[in-house]
Amino acid sequence: MAELEELELGYDIPARVGMSEEEVFTPALVLDLDALERNISKMGNFVRAHGLRHRVHGKMHKSVDVAKLQIELGGAAGVCCQKVSEAEAFVRGGISDVLISNQVRDPRMIERLARLPKLGATVSVCIDDLRNVSELSAAAESAGTELQAFVEIDCGAGRCGVSSAQDAVEIAQAIEIADGLSFVGIQAYQGAMQHLETFDERKSAAEAAHGIVRRVLDALRNAGLDPNLVTGGGTGSFQFESASGLYGELQCGSYAFMDADYGRLLNEDGERLDEGSWENALFVLSSVMSTARRGQAVVDAGLKAMSMESGLPLVATKEGLTYVEASDEHGTISDLDNVLSATDKVRLVPGHCDPTCNLHDWYVGVRNGVVECLWPVTARGKVF
Repeated sequence: MAELEELELGYDIPARVGMSEEEVFTPALVLDLDALERNISKMGNFVRAHGLRHRVHGKMHKSVDVAKLQIELGGAAGVCCQKVSEAEAFVRGGISDVLISNQVRDPRMIERLARLPKLGATVSVCIDDLRNVSELSAAAESAGTELQAFVEIDCGAGRCGVSSAQDAVEIAQAIEIADGLSFVGIQAYQGAMQHLETFDERKSAAEAAHGIVRRVLDALRNAGLDPNLVTGGGTGSFQFESASGLYGELQCGSYAFMDADYGRLLNEDGERLDEGSWENALFVLSSVMSTARRGQAVVDAGLKAMSMESGLPLVATKEGLTYVEASDEHGTISDLDNVLSATDKVRLVPGHCDPTCNLHDWYVGVRNGVVECLWPVTARGKVF
């Protein structure tokens, strides 16, 4: 782990190992290490019990250290990334199996992608356009490398992916004969269903998606093609993919940190995911700046410290406190009983962990109120 224990607390470092959580500079990303490890172990046990692989989504945390913990503790097979620069950061950090679960079309980024296996990693990419097959093949052949390729299908999200079984067959056939490429299967990720609130809503959407997957697999096999692996699934739907008999690999990411938006979803027993299934492990630690107005406290974590597009954060520190408004540098908390005082520390559960993590340079890992590690957000800003 890149724990940076020798660094002195400087102008750009939020904490040092051994200090208390109360001493951390804020706003800062804080990881509850015990909760994080329990989440990772729980998902690892589930995946192993179902005979599947787990390729964790690196775009969620953008951290080599977190990814390595998921591999070591949770048995993850590798990581997904969304962008080539993100993949480069993980490979250079020692992750040896990386899937770009996205399309790569810019010729310069295709060249960079094709060179990435030279660093000792297995590199995969998704394709949903015949023209992209020849682009990737030429780059891999020029670099003297091989890329593994998944045909991406649209199984209900209406985003990327081919929309017909015949298109999937044509692309797979082209990959099969292309130099520098190896056809390994299909990506079937239904992102739109991940945040449907009830278990039954997500189950219904998953069943529709799996019907599309079956039709594509049948068409590929009828054409003499062997889709070795179906990859997909997420924190909101992994139970359905694992029970379908179709998927060999899950791509869950947010389960490890559990944000407020995923937390509001209901499991099969009608419990919130952050109460009955997963623990909140990621927090934005903030400090109270002002209590000048009765009934409210103003903290130092606003729009520049957290993503708000999925809703306002939850206050985890004490009951009866509600984060009600955000501006660039400030957050307003409703504190009707005036329990907060200036300089108090407050843990906030961000609405959406992925873009929130991308706003910070460091994770401060805390156990029993003491800073145990400081991990860089390795792929922060790697968006191309």
